[in-house]
Amino acid sequence: MARVLITEKLAPSCLDTLSNAGHEVDVQLDLSPEQLVATIPGAAALIIRSATQVTADVLAAGTDLIVVGRAGIGLDNVDVAESTKRGVMVVNAPQSNILSAAEQAMALLLAQARNIPQAHMALKAGKWERSKWEGVELHSKTLGIVGLGRVGALVAQRAMAFGMKLVAYDPYVSQDRAKHMGVELMTMEELMGVSDFISIHLPKNPDTIGLIGKEMLAKAKPGMRIINTARGGIVDEAALYEAIKNGQVQGAGLDVFAKEPTTESPLFELDSVVVAPHLGASTAEAQDKAGQTIAEQVNLALAGDFVPYAVNVAATDVSETVKPFMGLSEQLGRVLACLEDGLPGQLEIEYQGGLAGAGTGILTLSVLKGIFAAGTEEPVSYVNAPQLAEERGLVIKESSSVTPIDYVNLITLRSAKHSVAGTMGGPKTEPRIVMVDEHTLEVPPATNMLVVRNDDRPGVIGKVGTVLGEANVSISSMAVGPSATGHTALMILSTDQPVPEDVVGKLRSDEGISDVHSVTI
Repeated sequence: MARVLITEKLAPSCLDTLSNAGHEVDVQLDLSPEQLVATIPGAAALIIRSATQVTADVLAAGTDLIVVGRAGIGLDNVDVAESTKRGVMVVNAPQSNILSAAEQAMALLLAQARNIPQAHMALKAGKWERSKWEGVELHSKTLGIVGLGRVGALVAQRAMAFGMKLVAYDPYVSQDRAKHMGVELMTMEELMGVSDFISIHLPKNPDTIGLIGKEMLAKAKPGMRIINTARGGIVDEAALYEAIKNGQVQGAGLDVFAKEPTTESPLFELDSVVVAPHLGASTAEAQDKAGQTIAEQVNLALAGDFVPYAVNVAATDVSETVKPFMGLSEQLGRVLACLEDGLPGQLEIEYQGGLAGAGTGILTLSVLKGIFAAGTEEPVSYVNAPQLAEERGLVIKESSSVTPIDYVNLITLRSAKHSVAGTMGGPKTEPRIVMVDEHTLEVPPATNMLVVRNDDRPGVIGKVGTVLGEANVSISSMAVGPSATGHTALMILSTDQPVPEDVVGKLRSDEGISDVHSVTI
């Protein structure tokens, strides 16, 4: 029997699942951070929702912790890195609310098309306004789905039943996978130009914040209506207000906002905007499923069984040879995804040296975590990464050689168009990128990097530095590597901030520069 500390409300059935397994269920709600630190000693499991903050201090005090369970999807309130360092498993309930979220998107889609909330309020106010609230049919209209993950796929299925034409933007989904779903993939700009409605189902990260802003809205098909049940901040609310005011966008259905909770917004003044206070997961079924799922996962973890929704792995489960390369593998996957601007069609992973005989399965999972890190609406884990690869149509081929060539240990990733390799080196045994697109160089991975391929001639490096300087982007470090033929060179620059898209575009247009990619790790 183990003590399970629960700090937020769960359904009685979830508590029964834990107690029936023989565990001591200790429910203590509304604990302050100090109270949580004082209460956590002796608990083998901690179950939370979104309010409890599982910090490094909490984990340090929880010397008996085996597992932390989040009854929901997001893990912003859990220090996963510190949990992994301490060998504490973290589990969540990633599929608990996907049906509810998809149905909320459809509810807002219908409400926006038929002006149901506006007509409801008018009629309750004593106004019979049939002509004012005339709507449109969904049949034969084009729905642009921005993010074709689990929730986006469910929305696609439901919209198809209404006879809608489906297009989508998702660089992490293969053409074959989209075709199987009856969806046509296209660029974001193309989608904006043809869609009568768009429904957003992206994760919120540096790549997606402000994605639908002034410039993108200017490319919208006149009369478009926008539905956002994903995360606030993906749509620039000020730009959306102006686009609706000037008639470029007909209206919007918003369940999420850049700042939450929020009760005041210029958007609330517009008759054609339907809003809700982040109700996507607020159904009895979703809440029950989240609690029940996490209770089952905690039971498995405490029994020492396989845990399907574990988002990390205990450090003790990985060999000492492989462990230092897990972070590097994830970084290499992220770099490759940025070079590809999404998901590669195929992926070759090669391990050389001592790594090859030390169990590289966890490193392949780390690579997949890096590739999918910015492209899914749920946290990517060592457990769900292979499933995501299969769902998105990514073909993986692994090879190993225990014979080292240029480095004692080397990890190389290759797609049809790009390649990247890395190792651990230096006095402190730190990660190093040692090859990009067959150009040899050496640079430590950084949070923000710029990869530039150019003609190998004088003056190009100076041009790049000038353009970045004019944009107030500071260069922290730089490495340059020539090609084997000597005709081209490749430089990697570490910068103090992500390089804006307009700056990337300016560099790409410069004579002598053939390719530019912004990388965020």
